[in-house]
Amino acid sequence: MVAGFLEPLLADGVARQGSQSGWLAQVRTRALEQLIRDGLPGPRNEAWKYTSLRAIGQRRYARSDPAAATRPIDANLLDLPGVEGPRLVFVNGGFRADLSIIADVPGMELRSLSDVLEAEPDSLREFLSRSFDNAEDAFARLNTVLASDGVVIRVAAGARIVPPVHLVIAGAVAEKELAWQLRCIFDIGEGAALRLVEHHVGENGHGHFGNVLSQLALRANARLDLLQVQNGAETASLTRRTEALLDAGAHLEMRSIEVGAQWMRHDLAVRLNGDRSRFVSRGVFALRGRQHADTRLDIRHSARDTACDIVWRGVADQRARGVFHGAITVESGADGSDAQLSNKNLLLSDQAEIDTQPVLEIHADEVKAAHGATVGQLDEGALFYLRSRGIGPAQARSLLTLAFCRVAFDSIENGILREYLDTLMLERLPQAADGDSQTKSSQ
Repeated sequence: MVAGFLEPLLADGVARQGSQSGWLAQVRTRALEQLIRDGLPGPRNEAWKYTSLRAIGQRRYARSDPAAATRPIDANLLDLPGVEGPRLVFVNGGFRADLSIIADVPGMELRSLSDVLEAEPDSLREFLSRSFDNAEDAFARLNTVLASDGVVIRVAAGARIVPPVHLVIAGAVAEKELAWQLRCIFDIGEGAALRLVEHHVGENGHGHFGNVLSQLALRANARLDLLQVQNGAETASLTRRTEALLDAGAHLEMRSIEVGAQWMRHDLAVRLNGDRSRFVSRGVFALRGRQHADTRLDIRHSARDTACDIVWRGVADQRARGVFHGAITVESGADGSDAQLSNKNLLLSDQAEIDTQPVLEIHADEVKAAHGATVGQLDEGALFYLRSRGIGPAQARSLLTLAFCRVAFDSIENGILREYLDTLMLERLPQAADGDSQTKSSQ
């Protein structure tokens, strides 16, 4: 599938940025050659079995937005209630200094990727030299070839950054449909701590394709609390890959809310590389209409006494389709690992579909592990209980569904932010007419 989607994007070769280092040019050229050789993965690729790229592969997007630096966008989209602190804003893949709030926070370096590539590209070699040798990672290859902007956050050893950093990735209506790329690098020093909010928004009416590749490095005993709120435009497509490498004693806690975009894919790859490192994930996707969401987790225990605790929820209404793949691998020598994964899903209509696949591979001794997945409907007994107390059918369904979804964010201490997420989720649930008709038809 080189024609169509890839052809106009690769026509001008790799992205160039200032005095590009020879090693970076080689990495990008290699990724370009792999893309030309393999194209986009087809339905025979197991990793893309439930998510077709046929429609996207036939579309032709512009490579970049020449007006991204001045493109108008509704400023209200950029705000997130309860989140105040440094903010970096990207619109259609370009950094917007005029919309960003970059404060001088001791112990933290906050810069755009384009700035670092221009001034000191070799400082990013550890991250940007990453190669993707599997055909299923086509969009990571594309990001490697074309990404010339993004964010670089470095936290010094021992620094405890209090205000959360707000990263806003926005899509704005443009003259052409775009396929933009962002590369995000987060390097949390030994014993350091950071809170980060990754916020995806967009103006309805654009059909852009966003491709975000994030790399997280947590040094020994570092901690990162990451909240991902994906509320992109309902007409947009978005693919994200989040990679995390945890050294000894590091702790990564992620909360993910996926409600926006017409078509979305999120690959989350975490390697517990140091003894006693820990990963906690809470997530939910809530889909309606003809939305399609594919979440794919690949968690690898590579050291002793590591732990992962993963709980995800999925909700699909109308003709939406959700896909969840949760794979945990305990490698040889990773004795004492504790791996837990739970995925539960709700279907709110007869035409909705959710495919879930938990995978557990254990190659070590003295391991504690469990995984499970379910797909079902709302509990009729609980619905009857609420209705018997004067609550209407649509409201009862919404309350039960919201309670089901809140596992993704009910532990957030920020009350204002938690209330906003409640409201956001309620907006995604069936409205009164829909709920009444569905409830009556099920009785």
